[in-house]
Amino acid sequence: RDAIVFRGQRSTADFFVDGVRDDVQYFRALYNVERVEILRGPSALQFGRGGTGGVVNRVLKKPVLDDEFRDYGVTVNTFGGTLTELDINQTLGADAAVRLNTFYETLDNHRDFFDGERFGVNPTFAFQVTPNTRVDVSYEHNNHDRFIDRGIPTGANGRPVARLNDVVFGDPDQNISDFTSNVITARVTQDFANGWKGSVTASYGDYDKLYQNYYASGYDEATDVVTIDGYRDQTVRSNFVLTADAYGEFQIGSVDHKLLVGAEFTQTASDQFRLNTLWSGSGSDKDDFIASTFRLRNGSGIDDTGAVTTNTFGPLNDDTRVDINTYSFFIQDEMALADNFDLHIGARFDSFDYDVFDAKNNVSRSQTDNTVSPRVGLIYKPTEEVSLYASYSKTFLPKSGNQFANLSSSNLGLDPNEYSNLEAGIKYELNDDFLFSAAVFKLEEKSPQPEDNDPLTLAEVETETTGFELEARGNLTDQWSIIAGYTYLDGEQVDENGPKGLRPRELPENSFSIWNAYQVNEQFGLGLGMIYQDESFINNSNSATLPSYVRFDAAAWYQLNDNTRLQVNIENLFDKDYYPTSHSTHQATVGAPINAAFSIRSSF
Repeated sequence: RDAIVFRGQRSTADFFVDGVRDDVQYFRALYNVERVEILRGPSALQFGRGGTGGVVNRVLKKPVLDDEFRDYGVTVNTFGGTLTELDINQTLGADAAVRLNTFYETLDNHRDFFDGERFGVNPTFAFQVTPNTRVDVSYEHNNHDRFIDRGIPTGANGRPVARLNDVVFGDPDQNISDFTSNVITARVTQDFANGWKGSVTASYGDYDKLYQNYYASGYDEATDVVTIDGYRDQTVRSNFVLTADAYGEFQIGSVDHKLLVGAEFTQTASDQFRLNTLWSGSGSDKDDFIASTFRLRNGSGIDDTGAVTTNTFGPLNDDTRVDINTYSFFIQDEMALADNFDLHIGARFDSFDYDVFDAKNNVSRSQTDNTVSPRVGLIYKPTEEVSLYASYSKTFLPKSGNQFANLSSSNLGLDPNEYSNLEAGIKYELNDDFLFSAAVFKLEEKSPQPEDNDPLTLAEVETETTGFELEARGNLTDQWSIIAGYTYLDGEQVDENGPKGLRPRELPENSFSIWNAYQVNEQFGLGLGMIYQDESFINNSNSATLPSYVRFDAAAWYQLNDNTRLQVNIENLFDKDYYPTSHSTHQATVGAPINAAFSIRSSF
């Protein structure tokens, strides 16, 4: 699934499509995306719950009313994977158009057994009903089938075991994921008199996901014995979202105002159940194998004693049915207090009402959280090229968690986790083609929870992450452009007794990336980039570590004619071993060796 880490905060639910929440766990395709917006820091004013470190918003391609075009792209990579994309825009008279985006991809990579395919189709109709009224109606179908590879274990030194890089701790027949979604969205946008604009959006989606896998849950490097666990997980979810907002500019006295007001209603029904493994050899949900010779086929293999052991998915781990209704209202005012001084102030109210039925234990739990998420910001422009800003914002996450199922008896009645972000920065436009920005921030989490020694007494645990970011982007010359970024992060785990002397997981101290594009002539261009990530802890106990790594990438492109472009992208140019991510202690992802993707993009 997509799991993004913003400023040390991991989330699988802070994803949006044209501002509409898209919180199901899956891999999102980009075939129909106009741009991807990355918003860092708590963003609850626009988006509500979550957004603890930031959010990702995909802005989809829309029909163009006064143009017709047909674009396609074909990509083949050196692992054997392929990607075909099609983008067609067709007018339907003077005031209507349809745009069709579709793709088909076959999946392959450097790991044994990995394969899969995915397909998506997204027709969108647009109607200019009046000169001031536009209606867009969109339907998207996605299907994604793939092999699941959870990575390799860490050894006695707490680092991924390099000699196991070529071992896949899964079953080629049973490590599978199957995801299907259908989403229909309608949006009406209206231009009113006196510069006001408004929109109403209704979206309904249904999602069905099967996730079945084996993975390494323990490893003893001295004996080369790996412990294998697994589960079969099914999620069926439906989301209905209705939003309305209005934006206008006006003046009161000498102060110019830009006012945004809105409301949102969401209704979610989510059923999920999980079956554990049961091994015949051990009689439990886990069994041991020799790591270097590990093999499973149809749930059967040779355990560390040399005997055949076979798994049956069957013991029920959990079965929860969740219903959620959320009512939200927000307002934001941007006030020009002077020619070079703006004040932004706003707040959002959310009423988050959820019911959880634990079918395994036949227990029903419900809770309503009412929260207010404020935001205030100041922008000062000493010159036209320089902007200085400071902001404070808050957001929240209910105790049900990102995926709703965590409303246990110990969490019932507890207030949501609260996140605040204090930030200051500068943006400097050196010229029309180059922008430099810097920000320093402090992200604080407050988590109400029962005290360890007295469950009837509440403690409020506070965890703090501080850091700063630098970014530069633009044209250094007429031919040479760059985008570069650096982030420094620091943090310490805290419990009810204070600092624990441990660093939060997934918090590298230093991260840096740069991409250079050089246009040699009108037809030919080259690209070169580098990614550096400091070491970080895989787990909160700080007993396992992802090593630091540097990866270089490159590209070249050639404009064959006005309609056709050829391109090659090379990843891991110097073929270095590295481990970019890890889900947990013994599930470190093995980075891909040097590989290339060859593409052709053309219009017809």
